[in-house]
Amino acid sequence: MAESTKALVIVESPAKAKTISRFLGKGYTVKASRGHVRDLPKSQFGIDVEKDFRPKYITIRGRGEIIKELKDAARKVDRIYLAPDPDREGEAICWHLANVLDLPNKDHYRVEFNEITKGAITKAFKHPRAVDSDRVNAQQARRLLDRIVGYMLSPLLWRKIRPGLSAGRVQSVALRLITEREQEIRDFQPEEYWSLTARLKTRAGAAFEARYHGSEAGKVELKTEAEVKAVTDGVQGSSWIVAKVKTSERKRHPQPPFITSTLQQEASRQLGFTARRTMAVAQQLYEGLDLGTQGSTGLVTYIRTDSTRVSETAVAEVRSLIGTKYGKDYLPEAPRTYKSRKTAQDAHEAIRPTTVLRFPEEVKPHLTRDQYRLYRLVWDRFVASQMESAVLDLVTADIQAREAIFRASGSTVRFKGYLVVYVEGRDEGADDDEKKLPPLTEGDALALLGLDPAQHFTQPPPRYSDATLVKTLEEKGIGRPSTYAPIVETILERGYVIREEKRFVPTELGEVVVELLKEHFPSIIDVDFTARMENRLDDVEDGKQDWKDLLRDFYNPFAQLIDRAEEQIGKVEIAPEVTDEICEHCGRNLVVKHGRYGKFLACPGFPECRFTKPIVESVGVTCPDCGGDIVVRRSKKGRRFYG
Repeated sequence: MAESTKALVIVESPAKAKTISRFLGKGYTVKASRGHVRDLPKSQFGIDVEKDFRPKYITIRGRGEIIKELKDAARKVDRIYLAPDPDREGEAICWHLANVLDLPNKDHYRVEFNEITKGAITKAFKHPRAVDSDRVNAQQARRLLDRIVGYMLSPLLWRKIRPGLSAGRVQSVALRLITEREQEIRDFQPEEYWSLTARLKTRAGAAFEARYHGSEAGKVELKTEAEVKAVTDGVQGSSWIVAKVKTSERKRHPQPPFITSTLQQEASRQLGFTARRTMAVAQQLYEGLDLGTQGSTGLVTYIRTDSTRVSETAVAEVRSLIGTKYGKDYLPEAPRTYKSRKTAQDAHEAIRPTTVLRFPEEVKPHLTRDQYRLYRLVWDRFVASQMESAVLDLVTADIQAREAIFRASGSTVRFKGYLVVYVEGRDEGADDDEKKLPPLTEGDALALLGLDPAQHFTQPPPRYSDATLVKTLEEKGIGRPSTYAPIVETILERGYVIREEKRFVPTELGEVVVELLKEHFPSIIDVDFTARMENRLDDVEDGKQDWKDLLRDFYNPFAQLIDRAEEQIGKVEIAPEVTDEICEHCGRNLVVKHGRYGKFLACPGFPECRFTKPIVESVGVTCPDCGGDIVVRRSKKGRRFYG
């Protein structure tokens, strides 16, 4: 790249522009479009169905000055490069910019890179290409599908339920999953069961626990207190002998490097991040941060990916680091490879550090707490993914007291392997590792310290968290890497669900909307139908499916459903939950409302009376300053605090 060349480079964000300009030199002017410059109009449908689904694109409000600035800059250069993110959305931004700047259709001005480093940028600018029309059409098809559903279905909800509601194509399916899980929880009938734990001691004085397993005939489940008493009576005064000891080896293998969905899941489990927070911080790490004397530098590769593939260069670098930093015992003979899902587009690498030689602790002084914690997570996971497996010694001992068998199990880590770097987070309900057992030999006599019976009840399935919802969406083929976070945020913003203790709870409104959609628009809210539509959008990107045929196949049956529903659905009334609290302005009983940040109290006389107040949850503690009650409050981001 000769520095004398006058070229304009357009990216989406100022942060990305700042980082890229470092690597390109003085011959390049880098400017940011700040995302899309054109879109469908907000105030009208914007699709001419009669003219083969021709979209009407207009300049987004506030982007006029940016377009003028870009046009002025374009007149002063010999060459223009478009360098938004390497996905459908980025390709569509390129296409809109090309139209706005009147660039020739066949010209090679699109540059694409998976990481914002000097090597990747230099290579990308040596191989510019034309804008990929198939990828643009896949983005257009998704945008128009969502517009069709939103603009035809939302007014129906306004008329039948209440004004201001909206329905989305993919978000409605996610909402269905949440409401059906809530119904499972309501319908759940707990079943009683018991456990019986023996506290035992070896001759050497080491104490451990063993749980009742059954008899030599097999495992026995204890369902009632009477069954537990029969066992305890049966072992009363008996000797306790180690009947059998079984040892085995188990290898625990590392997980693949992150893809978008697994990054969101692990950041939720280990850091408590929402999907939106994860992607916002990850975008900062990708676009580049100021590292002092190193300047603005991208720390991780592209963050919207469904592939576990890693470049040979990155693998060689991390294997060299493992051998040097941890020793040859931690380095497998051959590099590890991981299979991506069948539905993966495999367009980009997995999420990894742009170089593993940029250690988290070294860059920590230049990062915010969130940036450091997420970078540490990405770095640890990537390094661990190329390390040796952990080796565990498992021990299972059967302890006999007359006819009863009690079983104790434990494990010890013989070789830590990748666990020296990284341990996966666990979802609620995941089994904990076994405890360590003292040395036991068949025939050993043991002393009984006590028997502990405990009553239990089976538990309903847990509500979805950010991690488990994203995991389920991915498993069912709903959405793609760039859509998981927006799906979650949309149903929250619409008031269809709220977060309670980091779990999604549907509001009454959300449940009413789902039931209406299930009855009158079964395909829109069908999981399999939505997954098939995602696959067809992938086919558009691969050039196997005409995007207008896809729209046509969807639109005609959907329009008929809208007409039928308009006739069949009556007015749906959602009775508010009335409380004993009185409105301070007009004396009516306040009702419970659901907002973006949870429940609150409001006057039913709205809009004449607009009185609202928060629902106060006292914690039973007095304020040390004024003696008032300390209550639970929520921040604008929905976090609980005490005040």
